[in-house]
Amino acid sequence: MTSPRSAGEPPPARQDEHGSPRPPSRTLAAARDRFEGSPAQIFLRQLGALDFANSIVLFGASLLISVLPFVILMSSLANHRIDTDLSRHIGLNRQGALIVSQLFRASPAHSTAAMVTALILAVAGTLAVASSLQVIYERVFGQPHRGWKDVLRFATWVGVLFGFLVADSVISDPVHALVGPLGQGLVTYIGVAAFFWWTMHFLLAGRVSWRRLIRPAIATALLWIGLELFSLVYFSSSIISDSRLYGTIGVVFSLMVWFIAIGAVIVLGAAAGATWDQCKGRSGNSES
Repeated sequence: MTSPRSAGEPPPARQDEHGSPRPPSRTLAAARDRFEGSPAQIFLRQLGALDFANSIVLFGASLLISVLPFVILMSSLANHRIDTDLSRHIGLNRQGALIVSQLFRASPAHSTAAMVTALILAVAGTLAVASSLQVIYERVFGQPHRGWKDVLRFATWVGVLFGFLVADSVISDPVHALVGPLGQGLVTYIGVAAFFWWTMHFLLAGRVSWRRLIRPAIATALLWIGLELFSLVYFSSSIISDSRLYGTIGVVFSLMVWFIAIGAVIVLGAAAGATWDQCKGRSGNSES
């Protein structure tokens, strides 16, 4: 029978399977061995290769300089105010949506110079977004960079994205009325997964098989749904607070944070899906 340890007595050292004390160096070595080649290490290496922080900031900046001029341009040309769709995607309440709408003119302006400037910025920004996406996916899947020789591919992707957003705007309210919020969330998940599955294959010019891209698309869609849920809780109060403290620039800053979050979803989704696919393939090879 062992005697109870006194209050000042140090805890016993860790022991190995033979009952001998295990040195701290051996414990660290064992932990390092378990980490080597693990999914966590593969995932962190992916993020390091992608230069995670810089990638999501640059991607968010590209979205900002493309989306805001596009909203201004479309609000000027269309009867439907595009900023309401932007507020819906962010998940803003009525007060937050009102603040965002005040970033743009309440009545459409048809100044030729302003429209041309907005068009140039929107086109340049969306092409930069497509190029940034291509770079991210090329790094994730170890493909050589093709660059701006794919400019027609970028323009095609922008056109498909525009069609996807228009379709989402048209069907959102009917789908919500028909199947409720949970059903709408499922439809959104399927649509986002399909869009990013196609996006990866298209921007990579078919250099990576559809099968390898399934898991990254699934992971990206799951993170997108997570961002939508987070946005419902966070961004309305953030935009209202920033608007009171800093005015218009505060609202733009909040939008910038949301665009950076989109970049994080895309980068994390691609890296997590590629890690998942790599680990699955390795386990399949070991079993065979």
